[in-house]
This record gives sequence, structure tokens and C-alpha cells, in this order.
Amino acid sequence: MKVLQLGKFYPIRGGVEKVMLDLTEGLAGAGVECDMLCASFGRRSFAGAQDDREGRVIVCPTWFTASGTMIAPRMISYLRRHAREYDIIHIHHPDPMAGIALWISGYKGRVILHWHSDILKPKILLSPYLPIQRWLIRRAERIVGTTPTYVKESPWLTDVQDKVTYVPIGIEPIVPDPARIKDIQEKYGHRKIVFSLGRLVPYKGYTHLIEAAKYLPEDYVILIGGTGPLREILETQIKESGLNQKVKLLGRVEDEDLPSLYGASSVFVLSSVVKAEAFGIVQIEAMSAGVPVVATKIPESGTAWVNEDGFSGLNVEPCDPEGLARAIRNICDDDQTRHSYSKNALARYERLFRSENMIKEIIKLYESQ
Repeated sequence: MKVLQLGKFYPIRGGVEKVMLDLTEGLAGAGVECDMLCASFGRRSFAGAQDDREGRVIVCPTWFTASGTMIAPRMISYLRRHAREYDIIHIHHPDPMAGIALWISGYKGRVILHWHSDILKPKILLSPYLPIQRWLIRRAERIVGTTPTYVKESPWLTDVQDKVTYVPIGIEPIVPDPARIKDIQEKYGHRKIVFSLGRLVPYKGYTHLIEAAKYLPEDYVILIGGTGPLREILETQIKESGLNQKVKLLGRVEDEDLPSLYGASSVFVLSSVVKAEAFGIVQIEAMSAGVPVVATKIPESGTAWVNEDGFSGLNVEPCDPEGLARAIRNICDDDQTRHSYSKNALARYERLFRSENMIKEIIKLYESQ
């Protein structure tokens, strides 16, 4: 069996392309010949072919970007030449460039459609791609989501539920360094650390998380890691609210520092407000380090399914700073309660979100006819 993971870009910048690369490496490591075909991230980034730790990554040069899509015509020419070499093409949605390339390729083999999220664009921008999206939904042998909630609630999949399934995203566990944890906790005066991580963009809901700091005692500090266009706005909010000592914007967190930041945290918060947040991989990263989660109950999203309310953490309504603060305190104010949530968060990760679980379920999907 030879499989092609198709879509998005490289180097990885977000959840979809991380899942693609993890599948490519994991499947190859399990003995399934697997390639990954994608666009370069921007015109100046890497393009070409390389052998990754496992599997082969084929990166086509991006000519330009339109509505957030990398336009890479060589994806089309590669597929037209090589599509027949693959028993399965596993295409990752949303990525219009990948959908167009598969449509033009004339590929006659098996297609698996991985529905990470709906395309959340204004209708005027989405309408030119809709015929390709409808074709993909019809063409796919199976459609696989990352949570049962998202694929059940997606308006585009209502009529094809008979071929819809889900496989949760799986990751390798986060392994903090105890010495580094101690350093971080000392740096912040041994206060309870509320950690969040993501792009500083509107849908992440960071204005509400910062507002939540007003309702937390002085022995709490909120640390927000990540970069993005809202940095200046958030800095202004922190300053004008007098929260400089209670909220810190960390900027980009280096890979080597991230595990210990998770490990030093009392709780992780996903404060996103709309279904652009479809899963929230950061939640399972936190769980793998035994950190409880506070997440939001975003309509039609899978975030609240990932974090089991009352078990691995608590879920609250979006755009509710007081609700966020109340949930944070309900978990962290009592050490025994927090320990219970911590143990349960790790157990949920072990049961559902390990990398090998994802690979095993995807292979089952490929082997089923």
C-alpha cells in the first residue's frame, strides 16, 4: 500500500500540516509507504523533496498567496505525473489548492477526505471553490474528522453522514524538565500559573482571558505565549487595565522551553470564541503533561469534546471572562481538586490522544473497504 498525504504547506505552521507530517512519519514508521505533497510556506521558503525522519516530503514552490491559500501549480503537474503510483490519496481539508490539484489530476484510485474544519470565509470568497468542495465530498470513499462533534455539526456533511467517521488527533507526550519547571515557578514568585498558547488573533479570545485576570486573586499569573497582529492591542489592554503584574505576553516560545512551561502551569486555558478553533491541539499537549484544561463551548466545534467537562477540566461559554476566572479557580484553589483533574487529564490523553492511537486508527481506515 502506497499513500499520499495531500494539502497545506511546509515548514509546518499550524495544526493541519502538523497532522499531515505526523501521519507521514507515523505511517512510514509502521511500514506503510507514505509521501506528503504540499506547497512551500511563502515564496522564499523551502521547496523541493526531502526524506524526513520517516517518509518523503515533496514541497512545491508557492507562486503567490490568495485568500490564505498557497498557489502552487506544480502540485497539479506532480499529481498528473505520479497520481497513479498511489493506492490512496489522503487529502486534508480545508486547502483549495490541494482540492483543485486532485480534481485536475484525473486520479482514479481511493480518496480519503480528512475534514479538519469548514472553510470559514465570506460566501463571495468561498463560492468559486464550492464546486470542487462538493466534488471532493462526493468523490471521497470515507470522510474522517478529528472529533465526532465537528463532523456531525458541519452543514456541508449533513447528507453524507453514512461515510463520515472520526479519528482524534494524536501527539507524542510533552516531557517537562523538572529543573526548568522550578526556574519558571521561581521567576513568577511561585504563583499559580495560568498558561495559554496560540496566535494573537481575534478568534483566540485573548481579550477575554486578559479580562478574566481581574477576577483572579493576586496569587495567580496569566502567561500567554505566541505572536500575531493583536500584540499591541493586547499590550494596551493589559496596561490600561492595570494588569501588568498579572498578565504577561511571552511572545514566541521556543520549542525547547515549551514542555517546561506546560509543566510549570497549574492550568491551561483555551479561550477561543468561534469554530475557527476546531480541535485545539494545545489542549492535548497540556493533558499529556498532566495539566488540567479550561476550554470554551464553541458551537459546532470539537474543542469542548477534547476537554471532557468535569473530568480533564472545565468548559465555559465563549466570551465570558468571569466564567473563565471561575473555572480556573474551581480547578486550582484547592490542591486536591487540581490533583484529581491533573490525573484525569493525563488519563484522557493516554486513552484517546497518543500518536500511536491515531496511526493505528488511520491504518484501520485504509484497510477497510
